[in-house]
Amino acid sequence: MTDTPVRDADAQFMRLALAQAQHAWDLGEVPVGAVVVKDGEVIAVGYNQPIGKHDPTAHAEITALRAASEKLGNYRLPGCELYVTLEPCVMCSGAMLHARLARVVFGAADPKTGACGSIVNLFDQPALNHQTAIVGGVMADECGDFLRAFFVARRRAQAEARKLASGSGS
Repeated sequence: MTDTPVRDADAQFMRLALAQAQHAWDLGEVPVGAVVVKDGEVIAVGYNQPIGKHDPTAHAEITALRAASEKLGNYRLPGCELYVTLEPCVMCSGAMLHARLARVVFGAADPKTGACGSIVNLFDQPALNHQTAIVGGVMADECGDFLRAFFVARRRAQAEARKLASGSGS
């Protein structure tokens, strides 16, 4: 991770990303949300949809990048920042590098697939022709708590379903 400072507006945009994550939760998807910002304005949003769309690439970041690219009429997104509630994976990080984002801000670290320093840091490759600033840990507790609550609720629902299926529910 780079030593890029947190900005005053980072929490505001992360709250908007959390609102997008709620859309994913409501659909039964892992609740990750993202927003793309240019010149202080939100230009695109996204949330996880790989299950519903039957698309392994339909992560929050990818859906937000696609919407931003469409809005700007360019696959390059110079001067844009992406806010996401969970540390991006390798696929999303690669797409962000190709989009030439100025900055990526994430909430909770992902110790299983994080590609901004948790497992690997794709952004810390000096040989790449574009460098993207990374800021991690913005509203990390809120983002992490949101994900944990989702998985607790999901495990509880699965346990209840197993209980009912076994005939021991009442």
